[in-house]
Amino acid sequence: MDIRKLINKNKDYIVEMRRYFHKNPELSFEEHETTKKIANELEKMGISYEIPNEEPKTGVIGLIEGGKPGKTVALRADIDALNVCEKNEIDYKSQNEGKMHACGHDTHISMLLGAAKILSEIKDEICGRVYLIFQPAEELGLGAKYMIRQGTWFDEIDSIYGSHIWVGLDAGKISVEAGDRMAAADKFKIKIKGKSGHGSLPNETVDAVLVGSAVVQNLQQLVSRNYSPLDSVTVTIGSFHSGNRFNIIAGEAEMEGTNRYFSKEIGKNIENDMNRVIKGICDAYGADYELKYDYILGPTINDEISSRIAERALKKVVGEEANQKMQKTTGGEDFCFYLQDKPGCFGFIGCRNPEIGADYPHHNERFNVDENVLANGAGMYAQYAIEFLNENN
Repeated sequence: MDIRKLINKNKDYIVEMRRYFHKNPELSFEEHETTKKIANELEKMGISYEIPNEEPKTGVIGLIEGGKPGKTVALRADIDALNVCEKNEIDYKSQNEGKMHACGHDTHISMLLGAAKILSEIKDEICGRVYLIFQPAEELGLGAKYMIRQGTWFDEIDSIYGSHIWVGLDAGKISVEAGDRMAAADKFKIKIKGKSGHGSLPNETVDAVLVGSAVVQNLQQLVSRNYSPLDSVTVTIGSFHSGNRFNIIAGEAEMEGTNRYFSKEIGKNIENDMNRVIKGICDAYGADYELKYDYILGPTINDEISSRIAERALKKVVGEEANQKMQKTTGGEDFCFYLQDKPGCFGFIGCRNPEIGADYPHHNERFNVDENVLANGAGMYAQYAIEFLNENN
């Protein structure tokens, strides 16, 4: 089977699909028209599919039955957009005001549809089965768990591959290395409870602004003095709200933030460590507090064997020179939930090309990609499935 010929044959289709989805973005768990379009494309290819029965009934699970017996592999693409107002002046600019595929999920859909076309054309040669997982709500960190609950596909699979278009890599480069790839992402909210009063009489108050400021300062030292400098940990306070008038000392303050890390040991301890720091500060100032801590995403860790399979696929699809080692990133990804129970690999498809303006960061209103890389991204999906099924036949 000559995958490269099939990749070239479907290049225009993949770009066409990318532009359609870019023009018609839908937010997390609102991807109803996106779901219909994906289902329609699979139907035209003769690929069976199911749409989740669980509300909101977005996302699609396709299935390609190979002509020969074998194992089962899944290929996953996320499909949701963001609350971003697009500023690109392009023919396929978002038509849904205030919504944009500013992270590249439109390319993920099109690459997986391209892989579906490739695999459907050679299905008689495939040793096993390939599930096509078009997942909603990655941006909420909820979509993977939602899809795992749908039917029996997740129990049936032996491996899973996913990828993300990546502006941090040059167009033409692909990273599929093993080990830590993306960080755990936790969310927290801190409420400080002091005692309000007149600005001229601070001795009669417990200043929530002062207490909150001390909390912010000391949580930064939590990283530098409690964890190894060889571990990657970030504690970020993204919002701080307190007070409503210049001459009133605030009695309450509220902060929200996120922690990122790779070590599971840190994940076990960081909430307790935060409680210890916040309690010590509040006790010193005579304030009370509440900490609400949510573990949203775990770290995304590529399996060694799966990464080797992906590297073989990369060499066949693009060539050895495209294989790019890349530092792990403290961004989060709900693909982690698949990898907690199944071996797999999460790859990064480089799309940066400053000459065409494809160098803005993810989630930026001018984010765009070099579309020339999409066909090879589709080839990576298809070739990973073939490599895995052939190796385990």
